[in-house]
Amino acid sequence: MPGGDSPAIAIEDLRYSYGTRVALAGVSLRVQRGEMFGLLGPNGGGKTTLFHLLTTLRPVTAGRVQVLGYALPQEADAVRPHIGVVFQHPSLDTKLTVRENLQHHGHLYGLSGKVLRSRIHHVTQQLGLADRCDDLTETLSGGLQRRVELAKSLLHQPVLLLMDEPSSGLDPGARVDFTASLERLRDQEGVSILLTTHILEEAEHCDRVGILHQGMLVAVGTPEELKSLVGGDVVVIQTADPARLCTRISERCGGNPIVVEGHVRVEMPHGHTFVRDVVEAFATDIRAVTFGRPTLEDVFIHLTGHRFWNQNA
Repeated sequence: MPGGDSPAIAIEDLRYSYGTRVALAGVSLRVQRGEMFGLLGPNGGGKTTLFHLLTTLRPVTAGRVQVLGYALPQEADAVRPHIGVVFQHPSLDTKLTVRENLQHHGHLYGLSGKVLRSRIHHVTQQLGLADRCDDLTETLSGGLQRRVELAKSLLHQPVLLLMDEPSSGLDPGARVDFTASLERLRDQEGVSILLTTHILEEAEHCDRVGILHQGMLVAVGTPEELKSLVGGDVVVIQTADPARLCTRISERCGGNPIVVEGHVRVEMPHGHTFVRDVVEAFATDIRAVTFGRPTLEDVFIHLTGHRFWNQNA
């Protein structure tokens, strides 16, 4: 296997800029063999730039990057046969059948004849596409088309799969099916997977998650490890004057409340008792209140001070 015992991906102090705009600001990261790793962040956080560097579409200019033990950009040609790539935007010819799409992609990797037919049979069986091989791709649902994209990336039997927003545009049911396909690849084939995503539910299924914000990796861990950073339940209060209520809650109850997009947000152990106390104390000021266990979005707010979907992130 390429790279022996080296990590699937090893990154040290990676930096990249587009002119004066900094896209990556000193990212360091390791992805282990056989791991499904998610890079989570809002649009503009640096995910796609990192994806382009790892897939050799852009040259590494500052920092150190090794993929499967190969140094980039020096050994880019050597690493390409061992990685599979799924892009955010569709790359299928919808006027061709599933089989024809796979055949043409296989030719790009020098596959033909019996070997190519065997590989097509294997990946279509693996991904539940065997009975759709002769269907025109344009007749498939979005979820099935995404599986064909995945099948293409696996034809040459890569040991590392790199995916940019793989579930973008899929409905929730198709997203669940697609994630299950990735988990089978990891568990049954031993494929290492790195995917970029802005979909919180997709990141929940990864073994570990790295949160990218404004070009910086602000946290790495399992989903549960990251959620433990919040340190309690998350209480969100709607009120006409959030700044005033935030001050009053801080003075009376503590808990370090903050204002996030017009709502008061408090991280507090035993949130249900805090909700009872705060409603009793400030009933006339509160329009609505919710509380729950932390999510990955709550982790993002905890680390950055604003919501995941804030367009100014």
